[in-house]
Amino acid sequence: MPGVCQRHPRYAVLVGFVLVATFYFLIPYAPEHRPDVHFMSMSDNDLSSRVERSTRIYDKLLTNRQGLIKKFGPTPQDIAVFPPDKAPWPPYTVWDFFPAAFNCPHEVERLGALGDGGKWVCGISRVQEKPDCIVYSFGINYESSFEAEILENTKHCEIWGYDFSVKSFGPEIPKSLTHRTHFKAFGLSGADKHGPDDTPPMYTLETLMKLNGHTHIDILKIDIEGWEFDTLTTLLKPYVSSGLPVPFGQLQLEIHIWQKTFDEYLAWWEMLEAVGLRPFWTEPNLVYQNYNKQGTSDLAEYSFLNVKGDNIFIKDPKRPFHPDGNHPHGHQ
Repeated sequence: MPGVCQRHPRYAVLVGFVLVATFYFLIPYAPEHRPDVHFMSMSDNDLSSRVERSTRIYDKLLTNRQGLIKKFGPTPQDIAVFPPDKAPWPPYTVWDFFPAAFNCPHEVERLGALGDGGKWVCGISRVQEKPDCIVYSFGINYESSFEAEILENTKHCEIWGYDFSVKSFGPEIPKSLTHRTHFKAFGLSGADKHGPDDTPPMYTLETLMKLNGHTHIDILKIDIEGWEFDTLTTLLKPYVSSGLPVPFGQLQLEIHIWQKTFDEYLAWWEMLEAVGLRPFWTEPNLVYQNYNKQGTSDLAEYSFLNVKGDNIFIKDPKRPFHPDGNHPHGHQ
């Protein structure tokens, strides 16, 4: 019996057209025809490929930032941090120039309270069983839900907390986990000031790490009410000139952009980028804005990943962790 296609040649043509069109739209364009698009390959399942792809995305942002500065400037000195509400109305704020455009290559999870106090962390699973996990937290302010969740989500992480305005961690930390906490009523600063007449005592991060016998910090949280500019400038400048990686894996930072011009802030931010810090999360501090009834949101929370060196968030460990925990604190 003759086939359907033989009896109905027009039907055969229609079927052939549908098949060709289906293959055309289902098969992706070859990368060589779309150089601006980076396709996911099987190799993207490994950590280094994911970090590389995130870097390409962030590099595109750097070009876009320069274009935005030229559009509203044309120089950084011409940009207002928060433009006045008058004609011609420029539709931007300072935060639009610095989005958190780096993709964390792991899970992103908020640790701690919703609202003020909690922080966004990239890949807490990476230190879940790390025997030499080190966390530093500057700025406690009676609220330690962030630190409590780190302790509860990891087996070995120890936390060094510093705040001269309080006497201890907040009540959120269970008593069963306090043996992994260490607290001092010190302040973080760009210079050491801890003599008999210095109240409160102030230390640089470098000095505190030496006192504690640490060469690397996995997670660093800083909330020091505007002093982050001087403190981080002092800390990071040597790494800008040397090219060496900074001694921490990621940074949770509240930024207080009080009395800063755009060009000052841009130079400081570009210093963070120069040492390898890439923002993967941000949110404005709306609690502060609400209580102060201000028209501008001049506080923002940022979380950064350090993409230089071989810290645990961007590189797999060179050798497996041992269950006895006999790893030097300097291993990253």
